[in-house]
Amino acid sequence: MSDRNTTLAKVPTVTIGFWVIKILATTLGETGADLFTQQFAMGYLLGIVVFALPLAVLVAWQIHTTRFHPLLYWATILASTTAGTAAADFFDRSLGIGYAGGAAVLLTGVLGALAVWRWTLGTVSVASVSGPKAESFYWLTITLSQTLGTALGDWAADDGGLGYAGGAALFGGLLALLVLAWWRTGISRVVLFWAAFILTRPLGATVGDFLDKPLAQGGLGFGRDHATLVLVALIALALWLIPQRAGKAH
Repeated sequence: MSDRNTTLAKVPTVTIGFWVIKILATTLGETGADLFTQQFAMGYLLGIVVFALPLAVLVAWQIHTTRFHPLLYWATILASTTAGTAAADFFDRSLGIGYAGGAAVLLTGVLGALAVWRWTLGTVSVASVSGPKAESFYWLTITLSQTLGTALGDWAADDGGLGYAGGAALFGGLLALLVLAWWRTGISRVVLFWAAFILTRPLGATVGDFLDKPLAQGGLGFGRDHATLVLVALIALALWLIPQRAGKAH
């Protein structure tokens, strides 16, 4: 436990448990968004509107609260990854710019958000996320990164010809390299964190598609509804079993 003089961030400590829940959440964002936009024929544009409303409410609530609340934090993450999936599909498919074009636009957005955040506050470390301005940049960057990750996952699986299992293996391998870099190199921990945060999204996107797509399309054929329910249960179990503590602010 931190003593009462320690300032706490309003985001969780980054542990292995954090990454487990993050990957589960990004996978759920893929299956959940596709369930509504595709299976229930809501469409991508309406899906963006529907998913963006709870995201806006949760972000405002997250910024307004004075301390870290695990359920609120992860609900906001889930809202951002679901909205990000619908937004990426709208960019890639409805606007007709393709996966590569969508990924390029969204990568520019993520890098731009990080640059403005660093220019404004001097750091983009998650340990600095304890005030409204830093939190606003944090959630903007997260939402953009979730959207970018969806486009990257689709690009690798479809245009890249890797398929869903191959795409998952690619992004899982890249994450493993980042873990190795964390332990064996002096590369900035802030850079490694954001690289990992972005890469967990295409990993979740490809795993989600692998779970719910039909066998004929290279998936396991569980269906979006069943995969979504299983992922909800797994996230609930993970939140119950894995300790959730606020990180120390710097």
